[in-house]
Amino acid sequence: MTDKVSIDLTGPAQTMLTTLYLKALDADFDRPVLGDRFAKEAIERIDYDWADLGVTGRWAPIVTVRTAQYDIWAKQFIAAHGDCTVVHLGCGLDSRVFRVDPGPNVQWYDVDFPGVIELREKVYPSRPNYHLLPTPATELSWLDQIPTGKPLLFLAEGISMYLTEDEGVALLRRVVERFGSGELQIDFYNWLPIKSQKTQTLVRKTGSTLYWAVNSPEDILSKVPGTRLLAAATLFDASTAARASAPFKVLGRAVRAVPPLRNALQYHRYGFGPVS
Repeated sequence: MTDKVSIDLTGPAQTMLTTLYLKALDADFDRPVLGDRFAKEAIERIDYDWADLGVTGRWAPIVTVRTAQYDIWAKQFIAAHGDCTVVHLGCGLDSRVFRVDPGPNVQWYDVDFPGVIELREKVYPSRPNYHLLPTPATELSWLDQIPTGKPLLFLAEGISMYLTEDEGVALLRRVVERFGSGELQIDFYNWLPIKSQKTQTLVRKTGSTLYWAVNSPEDILSKVPGTRLLAAATLFDASTAARASAPFKVLGRAVRAVPPLRNALQYHRYGFGPVS
């Protein structure tokens, strides 16, 4: 992996470059939120003008607080279910499988568009019990490739907003129906980011469109039978937000008085199947 890797991505897949870069910037902070050294190594392997993204380290907590929170939840699930399956949908160039470093009894599947998976194969090494599935999330037949019979962690970070509500609900229902027990760990935008998407630089730059707004866990509980809420947090009250910079914390205090802003970015964790 000594040669630089060229990229050719369009639409939502491009957003993974911004998230990867922000994680790499965070890794250089004196007090990082995520501390993802794998992200630093990845951007060094990719032939890209990162300055062209137009983002700086002050934006990093928007990504790293969320990712660090899901790392904690994923580790908790694996600790409780050592012999399990993990499906990381919309993996992009996230290095979670390496950060979490699951044990030998965990089968891990990273799932994303074919072009993204091809890029992952050039940027990251393989490892035991690690599988890559090149497929759009909405072609639900890909779930048939995941073995059943073990507890499942279905982790989808940064993808729900690019699905329509019908697509997203159908996906979550299919996961719950196919697998006997496990968790859904997934983040959502509420109505505000969806309505204001034309003002968002990243959305405009990638030509993406945001569709699905989820305003509270009840939106999922009422549409996906068999689920139960285990935890819910927002960008500013997630446990990992305490690691962020002082300006971020000041902003968090300011938005607490405005519920649509406070709840704009939501992190949900649901259980399904028998309670152990």
